[in-house]
Amino acid sequence: MIDDEDQILTSALGAVGAIGGGAGGRRGATFTAKRLKKNVHVIDVTLSMPLSAAVDHVAGVLARAGDLLEAEGAQPPATERVVRAIVGGGLGNMNPVLITVGLADSGPEHTRVSVRGAAKEGLIKQRAGEKTAKRIVELLNGQEVLG
Repeated sequence: MIDDEDQILTSALGAVGAIGGGAGGRRGATFTAKRLKKNVHVIDVTLSMPLSAAVDHVAGVLARAGDLLEAEGAQPPATERVVRAIVGGGLGNMNPVLITVGLADSGPEHTRVSVRGAAKEGLIKQRAGEKTAKRIVELLNGQEVLG
């Protein structure tokens, strides 16, 4: 798995382009995605559960919302975790959004959580990164929200 946010989003947009246009659609979408700016939004919250339970909760929410990504690189310390997923956002949930959730132990019954949503933006600003990050936070807090 790739760790670079731009590469992950470019690859995900290429996959969307391939759905309708085959190999040419993939190449065109990938070419364009490399040149687009990102919409990034970060929300910090605290979950009332220990770190291990919070990791399971976050992974479950992200697995239901999209496709979990495998972690790469060095393992974080025992008091921190990172969970990532590609989640649909924007119009018709067709814009891939990379959700990165950082979790840090904040005592025996609390976990600090940072939800980062990043998506490529075209000429029409959909704020997919921001909207999807907010949707994931609502899901983490137990408020079911439909896309």
